[in-house]
Amino acid sequence: MLSKKTKYAINALVYLAKQKDKVPTLISEIAEKQNIPQKFLEAILLDLKKSGILASKRGKGGGYYMLKSAEEINLADVMRLFDGPIAFIPCVTHNYYESCEECNNESICGIRDVFFEVRNKSVEILKRATLKEIITRENLLNPDYS
Repeated sequence: MLSKKTKYAINALVYLAKQKDKVPTLISEIAEKQNIPQKFLEAILLDLKKSGILASKRGKGGGYYMLKSAEEINLADVMRLFDGPIAFIPCVTHNYYESCEECNNESICGIRDVFFEVRNKSVEILKRATLKEIITRENLLNPDYS
């Protein structure tokens, strides 16, 4: 299950991706429109800024805006940033590999093989799920919304 932090990050990113011309958006606006606690959102946006996904502008007309395009940001990257590995067991993770203590031989472990396939399919889907793809799906699901 996604953590609240990851879910809020995705919601905030989708909201920012919908803004025209990379205009800075106030934290208070994002928090209100996306129903995210503002203090929690501040920490999330700071993490996204540190990772190079967002930038911010101070002062009048300030706020957060996208540094990368909606096509460049996918759910796999956001999930890994906030929740770590995308895998059910540690021996199949790409970036956070650990061997399983109880395993005698990974190369013939049927359990590992199943969860490796699950991880690969999940990551494939999540990498295709860019912010642009999410916005496109929203528009198809609700044509009156766009």
